[in-house]
Amino acid sequence: MDNVFANYLARPGVRQPIFTSYCDGRRVTCSGLSQWGSKYLGDQGYSAIEIIRYYYGNDMYIDTATAISGVPSSYPGYVLNIGASGDKVRQLQTQLNRIARNYPAIPTVTADGIYGPATAEAIRVFQKVFDLPQTGATDYATWYEVSEIYVGVSRIAEPS
Repeated sequence: MDNVFANYLARPGVRQPIFTSYCDGRRVTCSGLSQWGSKYLGDQGYSAIEIIRYYYGNDMYIDTATAISGVPSSYPGYVLNIGASGDKVRQLQTQLNRIARNYPAIPTVTADGIYGPATAEAIRVFQKVFDLPQTGATDYATWYEVSEIYVGVSRIAEPS
């Protein structure tokens, strides 16, 4: 499961994400989505959107954010791997180098915008440190984990 959720519930004509409540159905009950109620519907073959519509109405849909606030730059839309190059790779390398100051197990790399073996190894170590699949490729989940950790260590989200 991705650490960052870009999908959200929406209705036609409503610009912001829809607030929904979730209850386990045992300790806490509510009129919204429940753990065991949704499991029961899933066991009957309902899809995720069908379960959402069961609880919240037929006009609900799942939308995806094109950018996520607080992240220095959005995911490029494709996996970065050996052979990739450009500004997104340079940004990734720069962020990894900043993260490595706080997590010295992560090797630093030359921020040249070229995704070579050194960048792949730095990503592999980052993935190991942060409990992600150790592929050496920067997929959606890895991109946003790098972004989240970078924001934390660089403190760019804090007011000055």
